[in-house]
Amino acid sequence: MTTSEPNSESKEFEEGAHGSAGEAAHGPAREGAQPGARKEFDLGRLLTERGAERYELHSRYLNHQLPRMLHTIGFDKVYERAEGAHFWDEEGNDYLDMLAGFGVMGLGRHHPVVRKALHDVLDASLADLTRFDCQPLPGLLAEKLLAHSPHLDRVFFGNSGTEAVETALKFARYATGKPRVLYCEHAFHGLTTGSLSVNGEAGFRDGFAPLLPDTAIPLGDLDVLAKELKKGDVAALIVEPIQGKGVHEAPPGYLRAAQDLLHKHKALLIADEVQTGLGRTGDFYAYQHEEGVEPDLVCVAKALSGGYVPVGATIGKDWIFKKVYSSIDRVLVHSASFGSNAQAMAAGLAVLSVMEDEQIVANARATGELLKSRLAALVDRYELLSDVRGRGLMIGIEFGRPRSLKLRSRWTMLQAARKGLFAQMVVVPLLQRHRILTQVSGDHLEVIKLIPPLVVGERDVDRFVEAFTAVMDDAHGGAGLMWDFGKTLVKQAVANR
Repeated sequence: MTTSEPNSESKEFEEGAHGSAGEAAHGPAREGAQPGARKEFDLGRLLTERGAERYELHSRYLNHQLPRMLHTIGFDKVYERAEGAHFWDEEGNDYLDMLAGFGVMGLGRHHPVVRKALHDVLDASLADLTRFDCQPLPGLLAEKLLAHSPHLDRVFFGNSGTEAVETALKFARYATGKPRVLYCEHAFHGLTTGSLSVNGEAGFRDGFAPLLPDTAIPLGDLDVLAKELKKGDVAALIVEPIQGKGVHEAPPGYLRAAQDLLHKHKALLIADEVQTGLGRTGDFYAYQHEEGVEPDLVCVAKALSGGYVPVGATIGKDWIFKKVYSSIDRVLVHSASFGSNAQAMAAGLAVLSVMEDEQIVANARATGELLKSRLAALVDRYELLSDVRGRGLMIGIEFGRPRSLKLRSRWTMLQAARKGLFAQMVVVPLLQRHRILTQVSGDHLEVIKLIPPLVVGERDVDRFVEAFTAVMDDAHGGAGLMWDFGKTLVKQAVANR
């Protein structure tokens, strides 16, 4: 951010008017403070002086298990800077990011257009979050977002994906007058209490009961859906068109058929596009891959932030919003303290502008098809590799039981200790030897999920496939550091039981 040099008159005013304009802008000086004694905050200096303490600080004051886990698998790196789809460590080594902050960094890190938008909105000194006016940026972002969202009419802006889901759950219940929401087994919709109630993974739910009385059904099973709808108390079905856990896509025709069943019973379809939305799967929304699907509510977040300012959006049909906000008395019946803040809105507008100008969705489709086809060609070559699936730049690589006796015995050893250890054995050398950041797709899964920034290209595909091939060669060699690390993981898994 740049500021112009003040002229002599403004300097003189600043130096002589701290008791008036200075206090008005920044509050009165602290009682007893000496003139000129205010200590200037210097973020750069703070990072220089204390940055090396990062893991110690986290262990002491935050989630103490995170640094422990990172040390265990050798992920305790020190990254100094990042740009696009790449990091650099303190030695200047380049790392390829195939995780994108779990999908947050859709445009990669520090896109210049988004950076400029944030500098501009800060320099504008807007009267933000007064709560009793209507600033232009939320309306402009809603207009632009709705241009990509046919059949939807209005937007509520919150601060995260889980908040977008919470909003959809509340709106669906109120609009239909029914209490129960259906969700799919193995779904992930967030970790706050409402979204946790529609989270299909027991490991996240354990110990946090009681939750809302919602019901899990199998993804793709229309008979079970119909059976639940006949009970007459279902407000909605919430579904990820492609589940993040395991990268499982809804079967062809399922979303359209589910939508018809729901509407027949006066229930709503909620599409959770927090991870799949904004181009990830090669279309703006993943539900758009199936003709005729028109969700009543859509949840987005992650990539809309540009990687800078937390933001979530719940997009819905006009009648739902008008029912929730049915009178002046209900004007604040659902709101968010930081929702629609200027920085988030500016980031979102910049993200959508970049997506249009740089054809981000088309790149995700083309690059994703290339990456998927290159990896799928390896399935017949490696017996430990069982499947490659997904759409666009959301790809799941699944490992399975090998045929040969020697490999099978080693596989069985890992599975007996803890399912998912082999996938972790692949993730670690990808980072340690090839400087490529990936991660497993969920607990107790032998699946690696690739969700890189949507700006990756053919050179990045080449780099990943070459590295992955080298790791698979090592794994099928049956010896060496990779299997030694596997033994270490087995010992730790047994010790943690």
